[in-house]
Amino acid sequence: MLLNISYNRSKTKEKIDKEVGKPFTLLARMKLNGTGSPKLHITDTSIDIHNLLVLDNNANTCNVEMRPNGIIVMFRSLLETYALVIPYYKLHLYKGKAEEYSIYRDHSKIKVRADTPAIHKYFKKILDYKADNALTQIGDL
Repeated sequence: MLLNISYNRSKTKEKIDKEVGKPFTLLARMKLNGTGSPKLHITDTSIDIHNLLVLDNNANTCNVEMRPNGIIVMFRSLLETYALVIPYYKLHLYKGKAEEYSIYRDHSKIKVRADTPAIHKYFKKILDYKADNALTQIGDL
């Protein structure tokens, strides 16, 4: 779900909270050692996100926020802030090249450059949290 989150609208906030849960509490963020990513440079996107990013000449960057039931990938275009809201059950995270991660939700995709160890550590944290808090699978029984 791609949303414009530039304005403080209660309906938009409710959609996000319903999809991925409310933000972590301060204590939970401290236990997780932070829930936000470093600045990520976008290398490739799906067509709907690409059409937003080409509207200005700024560097294409994003950041990722962990929530209890998913992640939010936020980026800016013109003077607007957009969020790609991805619940864990729709999240597909791939490490393609040595320094690139691909984030997918249905038909939306964002590829980001991972050129520092902090970025690799952050994506490992997302995958570990997703695995620890996933719904029970048939094979687990």
